[in-house]
Amino acid sequence: MRLTEFFMPTLKENPNEAQIVSHRFMLRAGMIRQSSAGIYSWLPLGHRVLKKIEQIVREEQDRAGAQELLMPTIQPAEIWRESGRYDDYGKEMLRITDRHDRDMLYGPTNEELITEIFRDSVRSYRDLPKMLYHIQWKFRDEVRPRFGIMRGREFLMKDCYSFDLDYDGARRAYNRMFVAYLRTFQRLGLKAIPMAADPGPIGGDMSHEFMILAETGESEVACHINLLDLDIDLMGLDPKGDMQSTVDSLTSYYAATDEKRDPAIEAGLGDDLTVARGIEVGHIFYFGTKYSVAMNAYVNNEKGDKVAIEMGSYGIGVSRLVGGIIEASHDDDGIIWPEAVAPFDAGIINLRSGDEKCDAASEEIYLKLGNAGKDALIDDRDQRGGVKFADMDLIGLPWQIIVGPRGLENGVVELKSRASGEREEMSIDAALNKLTGSVG
Repeated sequence: MRLTEFFMPTLKENPNEAQIVSHRFMLRAGMIRQSSAGIYSWLPLGHRVLKKIEQIVREEQDRAGAQELLMPTIQPAEIWRESGRYDDYGKEMLRITDRHDRDMLYGPTNEELITEIFRDSVRSYRDLPKMLYHIQWKFRDEVRPRFGIMRGREFLMKDCYSFDLDYDGARRAYNRMFVAYLRTFQRLGLKAIPMAADPGPIGGDMSHEFMILAETGESEVACHINLLDLDIDLMGLDPKGDMQSTVDSLTSYYAATDEKRDPAIEAGLGDDLTVARGIEVGHIFYFGTKYSVAMNAYVNNEKGDKVAIEMGSYGIGVSRLVGGIIEASHDDDGIIWPEAVAPFDAGIINLRSGDEKCDAASEEIYLKLGNAGKDALIDDRDQRGGVKFADMDLIGLPWQIIVGPRGLENGVVELKSRASGEREEMSIDAALNKLTGSVG
């Protein structure tokens, strides 16, 4: 993509309304623009990151055996009345009435709708177990939306639901999602710590939040210091195997969100305790038959007896992850994207657009990166070098290839790592080799 053609409305100054790093940099980098309080448009740069995160989340859900579907954003109130949550959920639920005076709502979550779908479709134990998920926009009418997409009203979420015949099956599904979440966050370049958590309005008696530690975290959390550097091989695990030993090893250490902290345990840990701020990026729940009993979702077991389906719910805030990654990976100059989710693999800075040699070299690099399957953003604007350097640091692409007349006279370009800040002069072919492993 050429920057002269790309829609990326950057800002030089920090917006007054941006209180945290991710909100500030997302506005300045032209990733989002506010439509109304807590509701944002995702501009091309932000949308590219959002879709990359969504795809990694999808791949790990598929790997764990979950099947994707798509449920609507608008739901009928009647199924929420069946579960007993229509009045209990509170003012965060946006309630609406259609032209036929039917009560509807903009879904804040999907337990009721997925339970209705399953109960109307499944009758026998032979159809279990199943895990179904979708990636869909949600709406919760926050009384005071703030921190940009971190605490907005409209957000993109992956929610998965498991259906099992008994507790043992439900526990296996829970464990598979537990490990799938850790794999997902690891692929996103994040260190997410699973912590015992309060289930909140979803309900249930087994729950973990996955927290990123960051100075700007929304809540105070505490954990055993060993969890900060615990190294378990998640990538080599059978995605449909028995995950119990892995889950046990990770949950054997103390880790709790603010609602679940235990002062007595923390006092006993002494120097082994870490207290920090945390950002929630995922939440998993086991709630048994809470919804199946209320909504009459039963199946016949092997003996022909009617039993209520055991269920679990597993959510990842896809749009929130964009902000969470920025909070965990940035410096004073801008964002530092992990390579897996960067909007472009590399940025090419043409220091003298209009110069025949600089233009030709930049085009050569751009085309060869594209031929090698790498997505590059070439800054071909007629701007000063300082402006180009500042913008490229701001948007945080993992690699920058700097093309200037002085370097080309010596047969070299400069390759800069955004994460480390290290710069190295090398030939065009050597730079391409480093980024692609081959010369296109």
